[in-house]
Amino acid sequence: MDSGAPEPSLYTVKALFILDNDDNRLLAKYYDPKLYPSMKEQRNFEKHVFNKTHKTDSEIAFLEGMTIVYKSSIDLFLYVVGSANENELMLMTVLNCLSESLNLMLRKNVEKRSLVENLDGVFLVVDEIVDGGVILESDPQQVIQKVNFKGDDSPLSEQSVAQVIRETSPFEKTLSLGLGSPSERSAVVQTRVNSG
Repeated sequence: MDSGAPEPSLYTVKALFILDNDDNRLLAKYYDPKLYPSMKEQRNFEKHVFNKTHKTDSEIAFLEGMTIVYKSSIDLFLYVVGSANENELMLMTVLNCLSESLNLMLRKNVEKRSLVENLDGVFLVVDEIVDGGVILESDPQQVIQKVNFKGDDSPLSEQSVAQVIRETSPFEKTLSLGLGSPSERSAVVQTRVNSG
């Protein structure tokens, strides 16, 4: 192996950010703390990237020693950043998964207002796709399933009664019916809270 070639790494994604069409940051995750350690440096990088990419039709750019893949949607710009020697297809896979996951989550209404209204879900989607720079998932259906995002307006944290019953052990069901001592019921509740 050539000693000048970089070692392969699971840490593929250096940063991922979403800007609106006025260059305002809506979401940003920087996975390499050495890349742009301060908020000012991050915003300068994002501004530079936006200025170079917002009027072009291509999907890839090489700026400041970074490989950047990007996509626009109505009034949003989605960016995935990797090192200069990173495989563009891997970065594009992350970008496409992010785009399609948002499309599914926001019911094909991927625009600034919808994104801001569902920002908690958007962060969950991003965290399911990339964690610490490592690509975890590339299938949008799996991402949406993992974040348990409902197509209706119910909050992400609520569970249906049927889900709770399915996940409840027979012992817990017995205790929930009032059988068993109060200390046993309390222990089960505490276990459910700690595991959930």
